[in-house]
Amino acid sequence: MRAVRVQGPGVIEVGDVPEPDAGSSVLVRVGHVGICGTDVKILAGKIPVDYPRIMGHEMVGEVVAAPPESPYHAGTRVLVDPGVACGWCHMCRAGRFNICVNGGLLGRDVDGVFTEYAVVPFNRLILVPPSISDKASGVLQVLGTCVHAVKTLDPFPGQVAAVIGLGVAGQLITQLLRLRGMTVVGITRSEWKRELATTTGTHYTASPDQAADVLAEVSSGRGPDVVVEAVGTEATLARAIELVGTGGEVLVYGTLTGGETGLPYYQLYHKELTLHNPRAAVVGDYADGVDLTASGTLTLEPIVTHELGLEEAEKAFELVHDPSSLKVLMRVG
Repeated sequence: MRAVRVQGPGVIEVGDVPEPDAGSSVLVRVGHVGICGTDVKILAGKIPVDYPRIMGHEMVGEVVAAPPESPYHAGTRVLVDPGVACGWCHMCRAGRFNICVNGGLLGRDVDGVFTEYAVVPFNRLILVPPSISDKASGVLQVLGTCVHAVKTLDPFPGQVAAVIGLGVAGQLITQLLRLRGMTVVGITRSEWKRELATTTGTHYTASPDQAADVLAEVSSGRGPDVVVEAVGTEATLARAIELVGTGGEVLVYGTLTGGETGLPYYQLYHKELTLHNPRAAVVGDYADGVDLTASGTLTLEPIVTHELGLEEAEKAFELVHDPSSLKVLMRVG
């Protein structure tokens, strides 16, 4: 079968690999896969892996074969929870499988889903109903992580939220916050991303230069109750701390590694701010995202800007860096 493997930093290969043995797990024919920022960092060598590694963790497909005890049968369309958890550490026993101390991620710590077939335990599959289009289904995995992130907040209807960065996650988080009754301001330099956010229901948008004035007006001068950092840089986290109102909350969705200019630590103290650092998701978060999408509550298709074949993996990774792109998918099945 065909698979996309990283052979070393910057070296990607589409080639043949042995078909997997399902054993007591579920054999899934891969349909669509999405390219995530983690995949990009793995290819760049910024996240170390054992080479060669089959990449990818965002996948929707169709069950081919399953053990008798599985609730899924051949032909069932499913989303994969890509987290790998031991099931017995103190975090797993607390139901926090997303932060299993012995855990990992498909495509990073073990071979992933940029391939024709994948083997997955049935307790890490989520049913995807036919009402969700193939295109929209390619966004469901990242949606689950956004659902998990927003659950860390306790918003009150009418409060003001700002989202810095209107990439894939930012576009989804603005919709989720609006569903929680918040007045949402989306912030990005990109005019077309601001326009997209407006069409999917974001109340206000602003460029970074306009953000402080727009937020002051929308919040009657007190500043937003919540600011979401959805870019993943120290500079945008610092900006989130500066923009949020006193007593507010900062949700750090972007993955930061530090080593830049430092944060406004005094403001963290002076404003008595709460920082949330959500990581990944659990099965229930993915299921909630699927339900919201199936109900027609969320708009996912416009977030997908490019669809390519698996054999075009190198081009697909290049498109991720293109300013005209949001979600880049690869068709497999």
